[in-house]
Amino acid sequence: MDQFSISQLSQFSGIKPHTIRIWEQRYNALKPNRSEGNTRYYDGAQLRRLLNIVSLSGTGTKISRLCSLSDEELFKLREEYEGSAALSNDYEYFINQLIAGGMSYDETNFDKAFSHCMLRFGLQKTYIDIIHPLLDRIGLMWSTNNIPPSQEHYISNLLRQKMLTAIDSMPPVVEGEEKWLLFLPEDEFHELGLLFGNYFLRSKGKNVIYLGANVPLSSVEHTLEDVQIDNLLLFMVHRNEPENIAGYLEELRKIAGKRKVFIAGNGITLEDVSHDKYLIRLSTVEDMEREVKPLSFS
Repeated sequence: MDQFSISQLSQFSGIKPHTIRIWEQRYNALKPNRSEGNTRYYDGAQLRRLLNIVSLSGTGTKISRLCSLSDEELFKLREEYEGSAALSNDYEYFINQLIAGGMSYDETNFDKAFSHCMLRFGLQKTYIDIIHPLLDRIGLMWSTNNIPPSQEHYISNLLRQKMLTAIDSMPPVVEGEEKWLLFLPEDEFHELGLLFGNYFLRSKGKNVIYLGANVPLSSVEHTLEDVQIDNLLLFMVHRNEPENIAGYLEELRKIAGKRKVFIAGNGITLEDVSHDKYLIRLSTVEDMEREVKPLSFS
């Protein structure tokens, strides 16, 4: 059985631990369990209940009323509200429902919520306003290991399928636009952030050469020899020893020459790249927005 701390509930729901405790004490919203060592914890059903309560806070119903509803009543109200959530641009509703579906292995409701997003918001807004905040909240965009491994793999694979479908459906790129080389270094396998970068760059009309995960520097070098590349983008999620990072970046810079190298992920700090004007750290989508220029004719 899954066991979640109140800090994890806070992370997944976006609600502060203090507020969750108040909802418990005043409204009996949740009933935490106790471990043998008397530590409070919550199971998957309680996490989903909290996510449903938070999702429905946009309906105008008082929190006290939502907390008093049974799980079945919350589910029914959620079904009634889903269409209105799309019409009112309630992004938080969909973020919470996608997390709830993923954390409970409920692909049917995950797909249903995702389809509502796509029909209402389209590809770009869905990924910018819903999928990216979702990835950020559950720790799959810039870092990892913040949720149990089984759910991490499940949510990652669901989103990977959606991203690949979205990328595949995009129109052909414009010839002459700058080319970006995207890859993960060796021993880096968490691909969601890089796939998001792929989608984001293509949405700006850029040409993308996508090498994927666990790519040795020799393969990067061979690609740069074969293709005219303007910029590189990679993610470094695992924090390595400072000397190893410095050595890797030095080798990468030799290979990249005067091309800009954009690096995202919690495995890299601003200090790691501050000494070199060609190394640029990206921390948020807003950073990417500032750095990536749209189509030259737009």
